Amino acid sequence: MNSVWIIDDDRSIRWVLEKALGRENIPATCFASADEALAAFSTGSRPQVLVSDIRMPGSSGLDLLRHVKTHYPELPVIIMTAYSDLDSAVAAFQGGAFEYLPKPFDVDQAVDLVRRAIAEALHQNGAHEETSAVPEILGQGVAMQEVFRAIGRLSQSHATVLINGESGTGKELVARALHRHSPRKDAPFIAINTAAIPRDLLESELFGHEKGAFTGASAQRRGRFEQADNGTLFLDEIGDMPAELQTRLLRVLSEGNFYRVGGHQPVKANVRVIAATHQDLEDRVKAGLFREDLFHRLNVIRLRLPPLRERRDDIPLLAKHFLQKSAQELGGEPKRLTDAALAYLQDLYFPGNVRQLENLCHWLTVMAPGQSVDIADLPAELRDGPDGAARRDMPANWNAALATEADRLIAAAPGAVFDQLTRQFEATLIRRALNATGGRRIDAAQLLGIGRNTITRKIQELGLDDVKGDSEAT
Repeated sequence: MNSVWIIDDDRSIRWVLEKALGRENIPATCFASADEALAAFSTGSRPQVLVSDIRMPGSSGLDLLRHVKTHYPELPVIIMTAYSDLDSAVAAFQGGAFEYLPKPFDVDQAVDLVRRAIAEALHQNGAHEETSAVPEILGQGVAMQEVFRAIGRLSQSHATVLINGESGTGKELVARALHRHSPRKDAPFIAINTAAIPRDLLESELFGHEKGAFTGASAQRRGRFEQADNGTLFLDEIGDMPAELQTRLLRVLSEGNFYRVGGHQPVKANVRVIAATHQDLEDRVKAGLFREDLFHRLNVIRLRLPPLRERRDDIPLLAKHFLQKSAQELGGEPKRLTDAALAYLQDLYFPGNVRQLENLCHWLTVMAPGQSVDIADLPAELRDGPDGAARRDMPANWNAALATEADRLIAAAPGAVFDQLTRQFEATLIRRALNATGGRRIDAAQLLGIGRNTITRKIQELGLDDVKGDSEAT
């Protein structure tokens, strides 16, 4: 049996993997650099499976991967890295890697992965593709690693993708990454928020219109589907699409053609659709608010983006990035968060997710008095109350109140508890923010870290129009 080659400049990693594989009677040979492994290949040696770090002095793991896939396309290569960035994940998969293994990893899982690579060695093949620049998506946690893996696996696919995630989690950023790493990368990426456009105009926005189709249509207009021909159309907040347009969208996805508003000739458009929503589409289907057949057309591949509260370990990494970004935009030196401030931020709820954290870092860049940012430098609404971002460790009376309400709902309406509690929590947050801002929705949205369209939609959905202020207070 050929040995497994382990390539890593970290001696401890080599030692741990070699011993773990040895216990399973899997022989292993270790190299401290990719250059050493390349030299071994030049002598005619070759492994059964290759496990390589991605960033090392000299040649990188991706350089080694390219060499292997050029000369030994059936050889499985497992790429591991401590950097956990999207570029590495996509480049590894596009380069033909068998799997992407972020550090730190569970040794038993690593051994199982090697066993699986050995079992499928004869079936592995791949070809290298150059990786284009992508919008930066940061994340080291397990949940984001799954997203990175999915983007990598979809890099040669034209499949329809449905992205689920709360407002502010980065759904459009992921959609752009999917496009940039797809065969359609040289064609247009067109994005449209279906909830932000009045329903009377949405049909024309999507499908275009002919001259004279309606009052004011003084010329023919190409819609977003035509603009995205051979590329990608990103439909954000798809759950809010009106029923009549759901029917038209279903026909486009089924037949590949459509009619402009007022038109009589079918228009063909080769478009990959990526849809996104913060809502549970299955629940909307059950409620009769979303077509079941359209849901199944969209739900070919589903990606779930985790809220920031499920990836608290990423907050220091994200905060550092956003502070550097804000400093570059404003032409100054980036601020630094103290350990106490970072720990405090990691304990916040962040209902606005990554977008709220980014806004906070921009605020700190402008408003914090010194280069070192401590808890006292944070905005007052984050320090003094739960309106802006509730603390993770809720007071006992809050937990007791939630438990009592949950018990009541379970007894009164089993099966609908989670949805009702979620609505009550959202309503409480929005009501408190509106009260704090005198009904000014823009200010309330900024406190919550969400967009104006989102808070307007939520106010309507939750029946909060009677809260302080009126539509003029937006």
